[in-house]
Amino acid sequence: MAAENQVKYDMKGLMIAPQPFFTQRGTPFSVYYRARAMVDLGEELDLLTYGQGLNVSLPGVRIVRGPRFKIFGDVKIGPSALKLFLDIFVFFQAIYLLLRSKYDYVHAHEEAIFIAVMLRPFFRYKIIYDMHSSLPEQLKNFSFTRINWVTDLLMRMEHRALRASDVVIVICPSLYDHAKTVLQSTKRIILIENSLCDPVELRPIRELPEPTIARDLTEMSRLGKIRLIVYAGTLELYQGIDLLLESFSSLYDRYDDVNLLILGGTEAQVVYYSKLARSLGITERCHFTGSVIQRLAIHCNECATIVVSPRTVGTNTPLKIYGQMAGGVPIVATRIETHTQVLTDDIAILVDASAASFAEGIQRVLDSPEQAEQIAKNAYYYYMEHYSRPAFMEKVQQILDDVART
Repeated sequence: MAAENQVKYDMKGLMIAPQPFFTQRGTPFSVYYRARAMVDLGEELDLLTYGQGLNVSLPGVRIVRGPRFKIFGDVKIGPSALKLFLDIFVFFQAIYLLLRSKYDYVHAHEEAIFIAVMLRPFFRYKIIYDMHSSLPEQLKNFSFTRINWVTDLLMRMEHRALRASDVVIVICPSLYDHAKTVLQSTKRIILIENSLCDPVELRPIRELPEPTIARDLTEMSRLGKIRLIVYAGTLELYQGIDLLLESFSSLYDRYDDVNLLILGGTEAQVVYYSKLARSLGITERCHFTGSVIQRLAIHCNECATIVVSPRTVGTNTPLKIYGQMAGGVPIVATRIETHTQVLTDDIAILVDASAASFAEGIQRVLDSPEQAEQIAKNAYYYYMEHYSRPAFMEKVQQILDDVART
């Protein structure tokens, strides 16, 4: 959106993000980009979040943290007892902040929506619900509970929260359809994909050690000495890393110049998948780095021959897909809803979620580089038109317009 079309409302907002902010995974990235965009559009913003996480540079945002509780370890992806415990402190800190300041709106991420809805009668603010997923679906996907009445109760609470919100942000078309079904309208729903890839500035600057192998492989790929397949993301089970390794093993002997670089994951996850790679006999050209800084992951994607997303289940589009599109490198991804609501056969190599099919997709790129390069260009141009910063800022401006009008 052109600067002259932006309207500044000078509102004050409280953003509540029950996340380890900042850590390098989907929702914290989304929180960062949302907060930064709102401040860029003239908002005054307080961000209430967990004590765990790296400090970031967000000029104009006051970050308020809860207690860290190191004794309980790190907050893992998905629902957990630790998250429920930390949310109790977020609830009381939210009351404290609301008593001390007059906020025009509360921008609630994920389960913080229940806090926002509960407290609104006492403090009278507008509600922005940032819906990263369906919370009842999360309970099922992460096997948090098998008690039906618990998921049914959470579903009713989620529906009530949707109806109580003045604006609902959803991150993918499947969530848009879900919210539309509940609200029987699209009037208050805005689809804002987690599509930005700008580097997050840590404060003070903290660099994870850069694995030498990552720099070496990308340099060799850039010089044309090898061809490089890159996966950058978490190593949770649903990401399909086992599928990726099995598909690579079937191509291993045929393409002796191809290396696989897997960026991300905890130490335990890297150990687990390294053992699987060893059992498949691919360790010589299959490399794991563990968690790396965002800047290095972007660099590796840009130097790759192929970038991959072998995810096997899910409906929410992973943030990595937008970065892959922006990188201008051929994408091979599974043909499941989490991908197909953004990717098409014109902008990616889409294959069935099996090792054999994924290997065929990789082989298509390796054997037909010119055709793959055209598909990658299509993806880049599509990203620039629909998901780049100007498009993102226009949608954030729409949120503020809607809040100011309600």
